[in-house]
Amino acid sequence: MVINPNTSSVITKGIKSTTMAVKRPDTEIIVRRLKKGPLTLESDYDRSFSIPEMMKIVQQASRQDCDAVIIAAFCDPGLNAEKEISDIPVLGIEEVTLHIAAVLGTRFTILTTSWKNVAKKEEEVRKYKLEAMLDSVRPLGLSVLETAEEPDLVKMRALKVLKRAVEEDGAEVAILGCAGMAGYADEISKKLGLTVLDPMSVKLKVCESLIDSVLTQSKRAIFAKPQR
Repeated sequence: MVINPNTSSVITKGIKSTTMAVKRPDTEIIVRRLKKGPLTLESDYDRSFSIPEMMKIVQQASRQDCDAVIIAAFCDPGLNAEKEISDIPVLGIEEVTLHIAAVLGTRFTILTTSWKNVAKKEEEVRKYKLEAMLDSVRPLGLSVLETAEEPDLVKMRALKVLKRAVEEDGAEVAILGCAGMAGYADEISKKLGLTVLDPMSVKLKVCESLIDSVLTQSKRAIFAKPQR
């Protein structure tokens, strides 16, 4: 199950088309968006607002015989709590993509939406203890919704911004740090000659591998079931 933690049908459509394009033939995907919550995630308030509905969907996933859950937002809202309540793997696209970027190069840059997200992304990279490998966080100057609704504009700006990240920061890997940019990585990567990660594609393939390996989050300590 892939959960888009907002109510935007446009972003949900992009997430679905990207995952359907890269999934294995034997992988079945259910894509859900919130019925009640923020239109997009632009702030900590929006992220907090989205979590109660997401928790309900995570609980439903096990009852629907899903093998894993993907949280499709590049901020992993409520991820630890969702891992606590679930016996199947619950994976955030930011958490996994940051670690994959660290494997593919020694320095990575994150392409984010607006300037106010720069400090937030830096904070989240520190949470995952990868700050030594972060070159920069560079904003597009767009809202989350605009990244999904204006693909040509996003790609044009992304090319300019990431070219500067390579020339000025020495970035080796770039991450498209918003689910609204799902499906844009291949075109940008070919034009720049740079490794560009689409978190939705990366996360789905990692998820398939974990399911094949019969692995899930440990229940020994931090992700133990809540005492209720």
